[in-house]
Amino acid sequence: MSGGLLVAGTSSDAGKSVLVAGLCRWLARQGVRVAPFKAQNMSNNSVVTMEGGEIGRAQALQAAAAGVAPSVRFNPVLLKPGGDRSSQVVVLGKAVGQTTAMSYRDRKPELFETVLATLEGLRAEYDVVICEGAGSPTEINLRADDIANMGLARAANLPVVVVGDIDRGGVFAHLYGTVALLSPADQVLVAGFVINKFRGDPALLAPGLGQLEDLTGRPVLGVVPWHRELWLDAEDSLSYTPDGVIGRAQPPLGQQWLRVAVVRLPRISNGTDVEALACEPGVSVRFVTEPSRLADADLVVLPGSKATVHDLDWLRRTGLADAVTAHARKGLPVLGICGGFQMLGEKITDSYESAAGAVTGLGLLDIEIEFQPRKTLRRPDGLAFGAPATGYEIHHGAVVSQPPNGLVTLPDGTPEGVLQDAIAGTHWHGLLENDEPRREFLRWAAAHAGRDGFVVAQDTSFAALREAQLDLLADLVADHLDTDVLRRLLAEGAPSGLPVLPPGAPTGK
Repeated sequence: MSGGLLVAGTSSDAGKSVLVAGLCRWLARQGVRVAPFKAQNMSNNSVVTMEGGEIGRAQALQAAAAGVAPSVRFNPVLLKPGGDRSSQVVVLGKAVGQTTAMSYRDRKPELFETVLATLEGLRAEYDVVICEGAGSPTEINLRADDIANMGLARAANLPVVVVGDIDRGGVFAHLYGTVALLSPADQVLVAGFVINKFRGDPALLAPGLGQLEDLTGRPVLGVVPWHRELWLDAEDSLSYTPDGVIGRAQPPLGQQWLRVAVVRLPRISNGTDVEALACEPGVSVRFVTEPSRLADADLVVLPGSKATVHDLDWLRRTGLADAVTAHARKGLPVLGICGGFQMLGEKITDSYESAAGAVTGLGLLDIEIEFQPRKTLRRPDGLAFGAPATGYEIHHGAVVSQPPNGLVTLPDGTPEGVLQDAIAGTHWHGLLENDEPRREFLRWAAAHAGRDGFVVAQDTSFAALREAQLDLLADLVADHLDTDVLRRLLAEGAPSGLPVLPPGAPTGK
């Protein structure tokens, strides 16, 4: 078996990322050397690779599914929104500047060369490369310079499978319309459909599947059922429901719950850091966007932010800053991660990200932050709460003044982050994914919250839960998709003679 495939979607969050992960794990379990690829991602959820570069978190998860180390080659272009109209551009793991939607179009030809060269290198190294599209391939206003969907498929001669989320409603119209608004040259690469997140009796759906195949001349390769265990590693911050519960809360082992409120910042970055808490029995985790939701919280978390100063201003305008401060003044625990850690300090001096200069922080930690022109990207290890821990850092803000009591200690004894009474802060993403440090953190938080009846589980393994999710995705692929057709697409590409649906792209591109 050799080749490639592009998984496109009728919209963002249709299920492209999880389907790619499932395909990668399904192939890897058969001994196929497989790699994921997303030409261009727009997300503030990112990780640091072993090369010291930055890629979308979804591609890191897909790499884990494939059984390979995450690499900057799996996501050569990453856009990190810092405002409504501007994004930081990361190319092969390194930030290369800011761009607006219009100015970015001028950079696309050069970026497309990088994308194609990177994909070509991966296809020479691996048996199969499973590519993930971005948004929808039928964004006709963007097709002329597309580098992530049909532009990539055409240039690399990739067969395309389109996935639609039935949970949103109108899935048949979405799938048909996705093909019908493509140009003839694009349409002939679309080889089939997948329907995602189906709930109910498959017999009720069957007539529609047959009609869609008759109308389009393309098979529905399968219907993937909704599964309650698939919630880890959301692709981007837009997947987080404001004031919504995270995960599937399990009953407590003791007599009390530990209630965690995570402030859902407008430019939240790596909000997935708190998912490990939601895996623990008796820990209820939810996003909050207004002050009253903090009233009954035991632990408040300020997560990362791509626009720290702007999100700090939002905290103040919404009254959440006062609510967080009042929570802390009661002696109740607060955790700040990356941008959230920076907000907890006395002062932030930012001449680069926001150009706001000196800004007063929340004053809950005795630290000062100064933004640097060069982004810190690293994968450190050390001790957290006395136990071995690893993590990764992605930030421009640097601590220039702090007390000696670090939340984390590096191997040479250097303190990282701060642990100050009931307030904790760190630049480390992924810290809570370390099992023993997470358990000690929960004991610390429960003690400060007065939750004597909360009992920390001793056997929760976050890594095992993530592996189980990846295996579940592979099982869903094996059990619900036509894997014989998938193998043919990977080996032979899109079949010839696929019909062209009217009206086609208005530009003819």
